[in-house]
Amino acid sequence: MAQLEHIEAIEKRLWSAADTLRANSNYASNEYFLPVMGLVFLRHAYSRYLAVKGGIEANLPKRGGKTRPLTKEDFSQKSAIFLQPKAQFDTLVALPDSADRAKAIIDAMESIEADYENLRGVLPKSEYQELDNAVLGQLLRTLNPEELKRVSGDVFGRIYEYFLTQFADQKAHDGGEFFTPVSLVSLIANVLEPKGGTVLDPACGSGGMFVQSARVVERRHENPTEKLTFYGLEKNATTIRLAKMNLAVHGLEGDIQKAITYYEDPHELLRKADFVMANPPFNVDEIDADKVKSDPRLPFGLPGVNKKGKVSNGNYVWISYFYSYLNEQGRAGFVMSSQASSAGRDEAKVRQKLVETGDVDVMVAIRSNFFYTRTVPCELWFLNRGKPEQHRDKVLMIDARNIYRKVTRKIYDFSPEQEQNLLGIVWLYRGETGRYLDLVAGYCQRMLAEGAACFTLKDDDDETVEPLPDFIGALATLRGSVEPFLKALAKDAPHTEPLKELDDAIPLLKADVEAFRKSVSEQQVAWGQQKTTNGELKKPWTASQPWPRPAAIWSNRPTCSTSSPAA
Repeated sequence: MAQLEHIEAIEKRLWSAADTLRANSNYASNEYFLPVMGLVFLRHAYSRYLAVKGGIEANLPKRGGKTRPLTKEDFSQKSAIFLQPKAQFDTLVALPDSADRAKAIIDAMESIEADYENLRGVLPKSEYQELDNAVLGQLLRTLNPEELKRVSGDVFGRIYEYFLTQFADQKAHDGGEFFTPVSLVSLIANVLEPKGGTVLDPACGSGGMFVQSARVVERRHENPTEKLTFYGLEKNATTIRLAKMNLAVHGLEGDIQKAITYYEDPHELLRKADFVMANPPFNVDEIDADKVKSDPRLPFGLPGVNKKGKVSNGNYVWISYFYSYLNEQGRAGFVMSSQASSAGRDEAKVRQKLVETGDVDVMVAIRSNFFYTRTVPCELWFLNRGKPEQHRDKVLMIDARNIYRKVTRKIYDFSPEQEQNLLGIVWLYRGETGRYLDLVAGYCQRMLAEGAACFTLKDDDDETVEPLPDFIGALATLRGSVEPFLKALAKDAPHTEPLKELDDAIPLLKADVEAFRKSVSEQQVAWGQQKTTNGELKKPWTASQPWPRPAAIWSNRPTCSTSSPAA
C-alpha cells in the first residue's frame, strides 16, 4: 500500500475508534472535542520528539567526558517540542488502571506550557477531569497503534487535520465554522505561493491557512519558520486554542489575537501584509455601520446600510479589509459567498471601484457541498497589488463547479490531481508554461510507472510481487483445481458454455497482458529521449493506446476565460 493510502487508512481507523468510544460513553461531541484534540497534539509532539532526538544527541557537545543534557532550544531548532519524561506519550500509555490518568495528562500539559510561552493557557487541562479514567486509558491506547511507528513524514499533523475535519462535520464546536476544508485552503495557498513575508488571516479559525502556507515553503526545501510570519485574528477563545495547537503540531508559531475583526485591528497591519488569506463568515448583516464607517480599512466606502443602521451585507466589508491590509506588492486569496460577485446597488459600486484598481487577479467558482456547515456554492477570490502590467485589465475566471470528488454523500472536495489541473490553468495564465508542461510530463511518467507496477513492485514488507503475472498464474491454478470436478459433470450440463467462454478468454488475456508489457517497455525506453514540449508530449499518449488520451486528465474539465473585468 502506498504511504498516503496507508496514512488515510490509519486516520479513519483512529477516528472510528475514538468516535465509537464517545458513542459508547455519556459524552457529547462538544465535551469530547478538546480533550481528544489535546491528546492528538501530545501524541504528535512525542512523534516529533522521537524523530529528532537521536540526531540531536549525536551532536551534543561533551565536556570532561560528560554529554550536555538536552534542552528546549535543541528541539526548537528542529521544529519539535522538548518533552520532559512525564509528558512523553509512552509514559502516559503505560500508566496502570489504578493511576489517576487525568492528573498525569494535566501534569504533562502543564510541563509543556511551562517550557513554551506561546502555549501557556492553550492546552486542554481541566477538561480531562470530566472524562472517566477507563475512557482516558482507551483513548491513549487508541492513539498509540504500533503501525504509526512505521510511517514517516508529518503523520500526526495530517491526523490532527483529519480529526478537525470530522469534528467540524459533527459541529462539535462553534457550529463547525472554525474549519475550512483542506482542499480549498490548499488551492488558495498554492495559487498565492507565499515565498516569504507576513501572512495575515483576519478570520483564522483553526489556522489551516497558516499550515498550508508553510507546506508551500517546505516543498521548496526551506524552513517556513524562517520565511513566514503568521498573524491571525479570531473572535472565539476556544478556536484560538485549536489554532495554536494546530500551529504547534506542525512545528509553527503565530501571533493570534482575540478580536472582532469588524471593529478591531490589534496587529495594525494596514498596507503592511505580504499575504492575506481567509475564509470569513458569509452574508453577515449585523455589522454596526456607525462603528466602521470611518475605518481606514474601507478604502471603497461602506457597501450599503439598512434601516437598522447595520451594514446591509458584510461581504464587501471583508473584501475591503483584505485589500487594505496588502502592501504595494501584496497578494490575497480568500473564500467568498458567490452572491458577492453579482450583488447589486451599493455593493456593486464597491465592486466596481475594486475592479477598477486592476488588482483583481483570479476568481474560481466552486460548487455547493464543499463545506461541512453550509451547502451553498462559493467562490475563491485572488487579489494581486503587484499584478503585471499586461494583466491589469484582465481577470482569470475559472468555472470549477463541475470539478469535485465525492467524499461522502453530502461532502465534496478536490482530488490532488484536480487541484493540480486547476493550478495548471493559473500557471498558463501567468505565462509559466514550463510548470504546466512539467505537470503533464509528470502524468506521463506516472502512467508509465503504474503500467510497470502491474508486472513488478514492492509491497509494504519490501517483498517483490508481480500482480498481473501472479493473477494469470492464480487463474491457471484455479482452472486446474476445478478440472477433476468438471470432468465428473455431464457434457451437456449448464457449465459447458461459460466454461468455453473462460477457456477462450484466458489465452486472449495472456496475449493482451504480453502486448501491454511490450508497450510499457517500449514507452519506458522512448521516455528516456522524450522532449517535454507541448507537441512532443502528445506523441507518447497517442502511441500508448489503448491507454487514455490526454483529455482523460481533464475529465469534468473547468470552463475558464480571461476577460476584461466589468463590475
